[in-house]
Amino acid sequence: MCINHLRPKPFELKADLPSNMNNLSLSDAAQYLWDLDVNRLTPNQDYKINVQSGKKPYWKEDNADDPLFTSVDTQAFRRPTYKAFIALLDNYTAQTGQRETVTYTERKENGTFLRAIMQSGPMQFCHKYCVANGDNVPEDPDEFMKLLNRIWFDLYRRAGSGQDSSGFEHVFLGELKNGKVSGFHNWVYYFMEEKRGNVDYKGYIYPKSYSDAETNSNDHVLTLQFEWNGVLKNVGTSFIGVSPEFEIALYTMCFLTGDEENAIELNTGSDLFKLNCKVYSMSGKIGTSFVEALEHED
Repeated sequence: MCINHLRPKPFELKADLPSNMNNLSLSDAAQYLWDLDVNRLTPNQDYKINVQSGKKPYWKEDNADDPLFTSVDTQAFRRPTYKAFIALLDNYTAQTGQRETVTYTERKENGTFLRAIMQSGPMQFCHKYCVANGDNVPEDPDEFMKLLNRIWFDLYRRAGSGQDSSGFEHVFLGELKNGKVSGFHNWVYYFMEEKRGNVDYKGYIYPKSYSDAETNSNDHVLTLQFEWNGVLKNVGTSFIGVSPEFEIALYTMCFLTGDEENAIELNTGSDLFKLNCKVYSMSGKIGTSFVEALEHED
């Protein structure tokens, strides 16, 4: 895809950023991303969730009579990065094994999204961090956007014989494979599908390790169980309320500078989460990426 040479507008990053990003751990870098995410929505103000009852992944009963999202101020979806993100959500076929076709309009939408997020603090920080800590990451913003396009949007084969998947589709929208939901870790798409009646929330999943923290409506990280179009997602963890640029930035940093599993400690202001950010490659591109909640403290 040819990305127009429209350089991202400079974003004024935090004045106290470290001068040498080689000395900054991936966990600390994730916290910087969080602090830079000015497009993040505020719980119980911009949106409300109803977590209801918790469960173990193997419990069969439905522990949530009501939807997860009670309300979302969709005015936020008019912001440039959200608007460009939402334009991508009808570009894919959920079933693996069915060849994806990328139209000229869809390629333009990919470019619009990349240019929009590259004007944000999280993505400009991500770029600087990846240049300092990755292998052969281009300093030129246009070339970096081409790299982003390749690792997130280039198609590859996940099942069957054709190119049926991409990192973006798998992580943000999810796919149906062998009667199961895989991927699908984005809260915006979840909200939209729940509103359409395509998602049935089954309850949140108890943390893996003991914690006194309560799962409630102000949590920005939530492990949940749901059905999508009648197919079960047994366990899936999603950030709630964060911007698209935050998620792209975090997963890109882990892919370009980290390992398959990356320990991250994130202070969201109301809670402290110890996370394992997993990222796996497929055909040299992002195969999947998501966080696993290990501990949660209020």
